[in-house]
Order: sequence, then C-alpha cells, then structure tokens
Amino acid sequence: MQSAHKDLPRHLSRIGDIAGFYEGYILDLWGVVHDGIAPFEDTIPTLLEMKRSKRHVWLLSNAPRRAAVVATFLEEMGITADMYDGIMTSGEATFQALQDRYLEKWGRKCLHIGKAEDVVLCDGLDIEFVETPEAADFLLCTGVAHFDDTADMYHGVLRDAATRRLPFLCANPDRIVHVGDKLVLCPGTLADIYIEMGGQVTWFGKPYRHVYGHCLAAMPDMKILAIGDAMPTDIEGATGAGIDSALVIGGIHRDHLASGDEAAVRQNQFYEFFSGFPYQPTYTLEKLIW
Repeated sequence: MQSAHKDLPRHLSRIGDIAGFYEGYILDLWGVVHDGIAPFEDTIPTLLEMKRSKRHVWLLSNAPRRAAVVATFLEEMGITADMYDGIMTSGEATFQALQDRYLEKWGRKCLHIGKAEDVVLCDGLDIEFVETPEAADFLLCTGVAHFDDTADMYHGVLRDAATRRLPFLCANPDRIVHVGDKLVLCPGTLADIYIEMGGQVTWFGKPYRHVYGHCLAAMPDMKILAIGDAMPTDIEGATGAGIDSALVIGGIHRDHLASGDEAAVRQNQFYEFFSGFPYQPTYTLEKLIW
C-alpha cells in the first residue's frame, strides 16, 4: 500500500474554493450538469452564482446532437440560455465536418447506427440514409438504437461494414453513460469494436482538441477550468487543450472512487485509480456546486 500521495489532485468541497483563479469555465453536461433526465440538485443555483460572479461559462458536450437541439433539451429541464454563454457539442462538430468535407470525400449514402430520432443531426445535409452496409458509403454512429442494447447486437453490421472498409464516423467518443442509475452504451464502445475489426474511425468530440476550439476562442486570454466526470474524455481533453480541470467523482467513475468518510481509505483508492492514467485532473470535486 502506498504511504504518500503527494501527486494526487487537490480535492475541493466546492468550486468557490478556487473561483478566484478562473474567469472561464467549460462544463461537461451529462454526469456534471444533469443525469440525462433532470439537472442535479445544485446545478441551477451554481450556474446562477457563476453568472452573478461574472464568470464566463461554456457547455461542452459529447452529445451527438446539434447545439441548438441540446439548448432546447436543457431549457425543458429549466436550464435557460441566460445561465451560460454558449454550447458546443460533438454533434455540432460532426455536422460541420460532414458539410465541409466528408460528404464530398466519402459519398452521401449513410448507414446510421443509433436512435431513429438522432438523424435530425443531418438535417440540411445532402444525405441519403440506407439500410445495409452494402448500400452505404459510410457509417454514422450516434449511439445504440435502444438503451437496453448490448454491444454484441451490433457485431454483425459492424463486421459487414469493416469488410467493405466503410469509414465510421463516431459522433460521440464516450464509451458509457449513466441515464439516471442505468448504464447505457455510447458510440465510442462501438467505434472501439470497429477498430478491433480493422475498420477506420473518425472521431468528433472530447478528448479531441478541435472541439475545444470554439469555446477557447470565445474566452480569449482567460484562465479556464474544465469540469467533467470522465477521465478519457473530459480530463484527457482538457489536458490536451492545455487547461486546468476538475473531475466530478460522483459521475461515470463513481463505482471506482470511494465516497466514505474514512480519509485514508479514500486516499488510497484515489491513488490506485489515478495511477492508471498518464494524466490527471488539477482538482477533484464531489459534484458541481459553487
């Protein structure tokens, strides 16, 4: 057992503890702001306090939907546009890339993997949706068709597509997400399987640096803190973008990080967890609270 933990990130009780150091914030949505169904208890008071304190707040999500669609979803939850400065999503980045280059490069016949309603991501694009890999020029993955679906249900279509060497466009690099208390597969899991089959994947969203560009350009010359709940996307992405980060430990990794009162137990569990990554957050945080 390790006896010293000097390299662990600083644990915060609330964002307000270090608020004086940061003018701008990039917040993940699912797992930090809401659970896929409703905002967390402290979300709206925290966003209101951040705006009252004249902090700049951008929401950066791996949602495979256009930014305007996500804004409407948030408003239905009670998170209105006056509580933040802007939204960028992996879906928005995917749309822009299809429009600017990939339809011309790959062709316009698309086999979509995901919920039927997610095809609105492509509204306004010259795309023909097809039903089989044999008819497709590329795959667009926005998720699984149903929350109860398992990865093996997609092996057949992925293998057929990989055999045909179809490009796979992943509109959300997340591997799993909590919907309430339920774990649901995300596109990143299917993309990983496709790579194992020898397929080519193009990724949009965190941790890839380009998706941070819009947020950073809107907050020039500011000290920025990114807050997220996933190490391979939020924390790796912030590290690659050269900004500080805070990991919400009650999010996607909650089963791996102790939440008990015994400090020594928690410290050792934190050490074991973070030693598995070549990067780490600047801070840890129980939840998004000012």
